[in-house]
Amino acid sequence: MNRAVVVGGGVVGASAAFHLARAGVETIMVDRKDPGHATFAGAGIISPGTSTRPLPAFFPFAQVAVAHYPALIAALAEIGQTDTRYEVVGELILAMDDDELANLLDLRALYAERRAGGMPNLGAVSEVDNATAKQMFPALADIHGALYVPEAARVDGDCLRNALVAGARAHGAEVRYGGASIKVERERVVGIELDREVIAADGVVIATGAWTNALLSPLGFAVAVEPQRGQILHIELGDVDTSRWPILGGTGDQYMLTFGPNRIVSGATRETGSGFDVRLTVEGMQSVFNHAMRVAPGVGSGTVREIRIGLRPLSADGLPYLGMVPGHVNLVLATGHGPSGLQLGPYSGLVAAQLLTGNEVEADVAPFAVDRDPVANSYVGH
Repeated sequence: MNRAVVVGGGVVGASAAFHLARAGVETIMVDRKDPGHATFAGAGIISPGTSTRPLPAFFPFAQVAVAHYPALIAALAEIGQTDTRYEVVGELILAMDDDELANLLDLRALYAERRAGGMPNLGAVSEVDNATAKQMFPALADIHGALYVPEAARVDGDCLRNALVAGARAHGAEVRYGGASIKVERERVVGIELDREVIAADGVVIATGAWTNALLSPLGFAVAVEPQRGQILHIELGDVDTSRWPILGGTGDQYMLTFGPNRIVSGATRETGSGFDVRLTVEGMQSVFNHAMRVAPGVGSGTVREIRIGLRPLSADGLPYLGMVPGHVNLVLATGHGPSGLQLGPYSGLVAAQLLTGNEVEADVAPFAVDRDPVANSYVGH
């Protein structure tokens, strides 16, 4: 393959462009820079072993995807891209009441089983008491107990995406902005049209997140992906060094994590059915503020630095779409990662590049087939 076009500049598309360019393929990445870019808003917990998602097909892929992270971070560092904010800081799985405390033993056994099965980013899980947890995360509320997962990591989605784009450019990729459409001749994609210019390509990767179906519709094809709004709060704590504070989990869908030198990120809402509405809402912010003050009231004196809003591409069955578009031999789709975009997305971009160039893929992507029936949900529970 001589030339590839990647449509979409989130973490998946940026990763695909990086890996294609690194492999010596002439690569052009096109991004429309829509408001609500999920990657920009995201702050990711890289620890799928602590997930409670009831999706068996998620875990084998997540195991390979998260194991890929250190190699990716090292490859970026080799070309001077070190600002990803990927760091192993550990995670506290909190028990805020007695009922949650009773569940911790079951969770500890589950995590040990997953670790024995090869799941990365767990480590030797231990129980910690209220006093120890507060030493680790000084703003924490009184808790009934916690599990400490020492190898959990976090990452800043925007920083990682920027590093991947810069890395792609360093390997010769071109980055362009604007609305693209796909050009097809006899079931073969021949390129894209961008601002009335046709850019010829031997293959195309579509990684356009929640906006995927608008690009696919002229081909008479669609996937069951819709936008899910997430509102996420960024707080600054003055002169307090938060850089090594652990992630806080175990409190439902929302979480809290930190970055240096003094930033705390809390959220995010999961507003299914939001459509492409990127408004900041009272209800959404109430949910985020209530969670933050319940879990870590010590952040109450902090400064609200910003509130980010992202539209996750949520699939109907909770699994990503990753594979060739039916009827098109050189068109790869990578979307639908939902709340797992930063865990799976960088590796999904590599897989998309491998599929497009005909190289071997390590992970089993059969459960993520583009033409599966998400209503039948045939892969979940098997």
